[in-house]
Amino acid sequence: MVYTAEKLSGNKMKLSFSVPAERFNEAMQQAYLKTRGRINVPGFRKGKAPRKLIESMYGPSVFYDDAFDLVFPDVYKEAVEKEGFHPVDKPELDLQQIGPGQELKFTAEVFVVPDVTLGDYKALSAVRHLHPIPQEQIDQRIAEDVEKATTEMDVTDRPAQNGDIVNIDYLGTVDGVPFEGGMDEGHHLEIGLGSFIPGFEEQIIGMNVGEENDLKLTFPVDYKTTELTGKDAVFHVKLNSMTVKMKPELDDEFAADVSSYTTFKEYQEAIVKELTKNRDEHAESHLENSLIQQAVDQADCDIPQAMIEDEIDVQIRNMKLRMAYQSLRYEDYLKYTGMDEAQVREMMKADASNNVKSQLVLDAIAKAEKLEPSETEVETQIERHAVEMGREMAEYRSTLTERQLSYYKDLAASQKVVALLKEHATITLHEGDEHEDEALNAGEVLKQVADALPEEDDQAEAQDKPNKKGKAAK
Repeated sequence: MVYTAEKLSGNKMKLSFSVPAERFNEAMQQAYLKTRGRINVPGFRKGKAPRKLIESMYGPSVFYDDAFDLVFPDVYKEAVEKEGFHPVDKPELDLQQIGPGQELKFTAEVFVVPDVTLGDYKALSAVRHLHPIPQEQIDQRIAEDVEKATTEMDVTDRPAQNGDIVNIDYLGTVDGVPFEGGMDEGHHLEIGLGSFIPGFEEQIIGMNVGEENDLKLTFPVDYKTTELTGKDAVFHVKLNSMTVKMKPELDDEFAADVSSYTTFKEYQEAIVKELTKNRDEHAESHLENSLIQQAVDQADCDIPQAMIEDEIDVQIRNMKLRMAYQSLRYEDYLKYTGMDEAQVREMMKADASNNVKSQLVLDAIAKAEKLEPSETEVETQIERHAVEMGREMAEYRSTLTERQLSYYKDLAASQKVVALLKEHATITLHEGDEHEDEALNAGEVLKQVADALPEEDDQAEAQDKPNKKGKAAK
């Protein structure tokens, strides 16, 4: 096999192939043996008709497609590996010569990972925002532990009041007829949260355990069920039981219950350290993303549409996974937002393009600086992800494919690039109020695939299947 390679642009290559006639004839024979069982020839059982007879009846081109499909993958893969480029889409083929006793000649044009022209990524500037930790934030964090330590105590010696948690049975009717969703037994309700229509919780106040009462209410005009909007209703309610929340005192005993500290002072100091650590990590993430975005904005590359579409596929798959965790369906999201798939993809296009370009720029800097991550750095990335998923490192490591391992190597290399950007950047410190970096979502660039790891090489295999067009007769 002989081929020539030509660079058509920064993101497209052209390969011109010439395959010896002997090799193509062998492929024709293999195609005959592979397909003869599907061809009917009068006077012969299926699979027994001679090749020459089949070709005389249907023409020599009867085996061309299958023969080409036998030859193409190997010669294409060999050329791609020798040239060292990375296809990102299916190749477009142009058949120039095909037939028995002839060289097989064709060209393949394919979009590839594009060239990147980098800017001056060693002359960037950014601000590290270290905002103060307000007392309200400390109180809110402590309130989370208070909620966990809060218990409930049964109440039987007084009527229900605001803040109580009641267990009730209820049946709602409109004009004496029960309506869908208007009945429940053993329902827990915290009075004052406003989880029922206006007036419902207010009328439970004053009821005693075991008491039954009819609550007369009117559904709001903006109620979610249009059939009930503005309707008068009666809810027959029985109060089964009642509890009150018992919040702990903020003392040493509370600190020992919710933490590993023996005094409330130590516990509060640890909370401040925790919030400070989170603040610092948040600030560092914004700083890094600001530097990445500057390097991306300075760089230039022509991104093939296929790469953007692949990234959109990843984003949609991640969206579906997140919805599934919340027992939501992607189809319902489309219905409620009034969008179709095409509109969702268009909405994601800008972010997807920036994500792709960001990774290309990080890769290009790593290549320019000859930044190769060590095995330890790669293993650190794998371990971090295993911990995030709650999996044992050794067990998770044993399940990774070559493609997934390559992803972690790329991620470790990207971290080295970020370290280099920070090392050469002019960084100023700001310790006032926090400023959000609107240019880029924190943490998204360096862990685009953290929500969904690369799957098996389905897409890579699909990219090797060509789209054929040709001048040669079949």
